[in-house]
Amino acid sequence: MRVEIVAVGTELLLGQVVDTNSSWMSERLAESGLDCNFQVKVGDNLDRIAAAIRGSLARADAVIVCGGLGPTQDDITREAIAAVMGVELIREPEVLRAIEAVFADRGRPMSPSNARQADVPKGGRIISLVGTAPGLICPVGEQVIYAVPGVPWEMRAMLEDAVLPDLRSRGGMASVIMSRTLRTWGLGESVLAETVTPRLDALDALGAGAPTIAFLASGVEGIKLRVTVKADDAAAAAAALDAEEAALREILGDVVFGVDDETMEASVGKLLVEQGLTLGLAESYTGGLIASRIVAVPGASGWFTGGLVSYQSAVKFSVLGLPEGPVVSLEAVTAMASGVRDLLSCDVALATTGVAGPDPQDGHEPGTVFVGVALPGEEPFGRSLQLFGGRGGIREMGTITSLDYLRQRLLTRGRSNSHQ
Repeated sequence: MRVEIVAVGTELLLGQVVDTNSSWMSERLAESGLDCNFQVKVGDNLDRIAAAIRGSLARADAVIVCGGLGPTQDDITREAIAAVMGVELIREPEVLRAIEAVFADRGRPMSPSNARQADVPKGGRIISLVGTAPGLICPVGEQVIYAVPGVPWEMRAMLEDAVLPDLRSRGGMASVIMSRTLRTWGLGESVLAETVTPRLDALDALGAGAPTIAFLASGVEGIKLRVTVKADDAAAAAAALDAEEAALREILGDVVFGVDDETMEASVGKLLVEQGLTLGLAESYTGGLIASRIVAVPGASGWFTGGLVSYQSAVKFSVLGLPEGPVVSLEAVTAMASGVRDLLSCDVALATTGVAGPDPQDGHEPGTVFVGVALPGEEPFGRSLQLFGGRGGIREMGTITSLDYLRQRLLTRGRSNSHQ
C-alpha cells in the first residue's frame, strides 16, 4: 500500500504552525509497513486542495488529508474531497445529533456553523467523533481518501482507531509489524552507522522478512536506532525485537542508554535506584536544566534530593566551600561535587561549571565546560569537554552530556560491586 499525506492549512505555508502531524503520521505508517513517498502542504483554497488530492491519487493507493474539517468558512476539506469524488455533500442527521450532543455535554451552545461538520461526501462514511469534527473514509474506485482533523490528539486517535486498521484491511495485511527504538549517546551518526554496518550487512543477506534498522538523528536527545520487524503474531514480533536488540547491544555496549521513550535522566534514576543511592546537583552554566529534566521523571523524589544553582562565583565560594581561584576548572568542578554532596547529605553528586558564552571566562573560550562526579567512598573526579553552538545549545548539550557521564560512572561502579 502506497499512502500519501496532504496537510491543509495556509498557516502551514506561512510558517506560523509547524507541521508535526505529517511527521507523526508518516512514522506510524512506516511502523505499519506502509510506504509514504510524498507529503504535500496546501493552503485553504478549494481548487488547490482538490488538485493536491488528485495529484496524490495519481501516485498512491490512499491519501490522508489532515486539517480543514472545522466549522469555519475556510474549512473546506469536505468540499474538496466531494469535488474530487464528483459527488455532492449530504448532511447526515445522525452525525449532526452526535455533534449537538458533544456541545450539550460540555454545557456550551452550538453555533449554526458547526452543522457544516455533519456534511459527508456521498458514498463516504464517517470516523467516529473524537472532538467535534468527524473524520471521513471516502472510497474513490479502488482507492481511498481519509480525512482527519488537524488537532493533534484528535488526529492521532482517528489514525490509530480507524485509518490504520482500514489500510491494513485493504492491503490484506494479516501480519503484525512492531518497532522498538534504541536511544544512544556518545557517537555521531556517521560513526554509529559505521559501527552497525556489519549488522546491517548481515540483515541484508537474510533478504525479505529480516528486521530493518533506521537511524533517526534527534539533536540533544542523541541518535535513535529504530528496529522494525514483521511476524505472524505479536509474540513472535516481540521475540524478534528482543533478539535484534540483544545483537545491537552486543555491538554498541553502553552507547545505548534507553529504549523507546526512556530518557537519559530516567536511565540515570534507574541505576541510582538499583544501587540504593541518592543524587544531588551543583549547577553553574547549566543553570538548573539538569534538575528540570530530573524532576520530570516520575518517582524522582525517591532518589533526587535537590540541587543548587551556584551561578555566581561568590555562591560557589561561600555555600559550596570552593577555595578562592578560578571557577572554570577541573579542580573547581570536583570541589563543587564534594561540597554539594556534604551540603545535601546525598550519596552521589553531579556538578557542572563552564563557559556558555558569549564572552570568555577564566581564560577559557565559550564551549569549554567541566563535569564532576562524587561517588560514595571515592574522591571526586571529573573531565573537561569542548562543546559547540550558541549559548542555549551549549547549555542543553552540556546537560545531557553530564548526565551521560554520571550514567557511565554508575555503570562502572555497579559492575565493580557485582564482581566483589
